Amino acid sequence: MKHLILLLACLTVMLPNAQAGKLYRWVDAQGTVHYGDTPPADAAQVETRKLSNSVTPGEDLPYEVRRAQQNFPVTLYVADNCTNPCDQARSLLSKRGIPFSEKKLTTQQDIDAFKALSGSDSTPTLAVGKTFLKGFLAAQWHNELDIAGYPKTAPYRAPRPPAPVAASQAAPANPESAEKTAAPPEAPAPVNPAAQ
Repeated sequence: MKHLILLLACLTVMLPNAQAGKLYRWVDAQGTVHYGDTPPADAAQVETRKLSNSVTPGEDLPYEVRRAQQNFPVTLYVADNCTNPCDQARSLLSKRGIPFSEKKLTTQQDIDAFKALSGSDSTPTLAVGKTFLKGFLAAQWHNELDIAGYPKTAPYRAPRPPAPVAASQAAPANPESAEKTAAPPEAPAPVNPAAQ
């Protein structure tokens, strides 16, 4: 019984410290820098650093998905006049648990940049790394995602796809990263809210 009370007392003292998320940096008498959760009384130059509770994007994904995402990021290019095929494309990616970004082609400049980058003039277009798949063909998309190393089924709770970003707003600063973005067809039609 005494051991149980001692254990509970220790846990009561330790829990607030564990949840506080503080890290201390200090320098000892020899000039060596140390990091820890409690600095010694004779420590010099003690600094408190608050640990962040935020989660790194993708940190909750399985290793194989994070690795595939790092090597072959997936981007879905859509346009306003792309309704049913784009919905099917989103559904395929979501059901499979693929983390992806969505780019909406809205201006003629976006469309021209997309054509130059991908060689495609239609949506939906899927970019898996530097490979562009034109039009929605489920078998072809599954095959390319398999080759990239994405799991065939979501072994975890699939993330919600982010809201589409206009291609002109998401234009990368350097040409290499421009290869990872794309845009939809010639003249986008107005967005149909019921289709989204």
